[in-house]
Amino acid sequence: MSTGGSLKEVIKSLVVNVVIACAKGVAAFISGSGAMLAETLHSFADCGNQILLLVGSKSARKPADFKHPLGYGRAMYFYSFIVALLLFFGGGVFSVHEGLEKVLHPEPVEDITLALVILVFSMALEGWSTIGNVREINKRRKGAVPFFRYLRETKDSDLIVVFGENSAAVVGLCFAIAALILAKETGDGRWDGIGSLAIGAVLLGVATFLGREVKSLLVGEAADASLVKICEELADTDPNVDAVLNVITLQQGPGEIVVAMKLKMRSGMLTEELVEAINRFERDLKVRVPEVRWSFIEPDLEA
Repeated sequence: MSTGGSLKEVIKSLVVNVVIACAKGVAAFISGSGAMLAETLHSFADCGNQILLLVGSKSARKPADFKHPLGYGRAMYFYSFIVALLLFFGGGVFSVHEGLEKVLHPEPVEDITLALVILVFSMALEGWSTIGNVREINKRRKGAVPFFRYLRETKDSDLIVVFGENSAAVVGLCFAIAALILAKETGDGRWDGIGSLAIGAVLLGVATFLGREVKSLLVGEAADASLVKICEELADTDPNVDAVLNVITLQQGPGEIVVAMKLKMRSGMLTEELVEAINRFERDLKVRVPEVRWSFIEPDLEA
């Protein structure tokens, strides 16, 4: 995993959202639009979320110690899960509430010219940020895995959370623009409320997806299945290993994997030969998969 790439995308999204949130706030105040207010709070919430991701990234890089012998990699998953919760309640639930209020008690929308200009400007910035996220994701999946399957299977929670936020923002901006135009042209303020409801539905959907995926990583998810295949390939080419009896992998954090396995070693080996063969196997494994930070290999005769 390219930690530097993820960090760059998070910082870029933070800067973009600070600019957008301030611009949307001005537009919401001038137009009196509920959809614009929902978008403003969404952008401010995104700023807080990205700060949390930066805190999580820093925490995850702390070195292992006596109390946490496998390091702090899962801190990134914890903070990513908190972000998903904030996106659900702080963004989605509030937007739905605001939308219901506007539908039940519609108010006329004032001048929307400035609001539309700011929304288009915001969409350009959010689109630029989202395209950057997509490019970074494509670098990591290397074309071998379909895009949406990668989103479900990746262990890089910070990048996926940022992509989810940014893509939801682009869709939400489309709804906000449509709602403002319809409310103004028809003179029916309920369209503004419907826009807020649509934005809320998008945020709730994205937050639910992110929460489910990150929860699996936080609880303890196996590393990519290809790692087991690599272990078997190494065993096939190692004259001292007869078979791989069992492999357990654990994604400890973004770019951090724990591997425990049982190997059936060549019979008749002396203790020194056995130890050296296992150490060599571990070195070869870490060369093939640099993300393997900890490996525990036990020689045995059966699984």
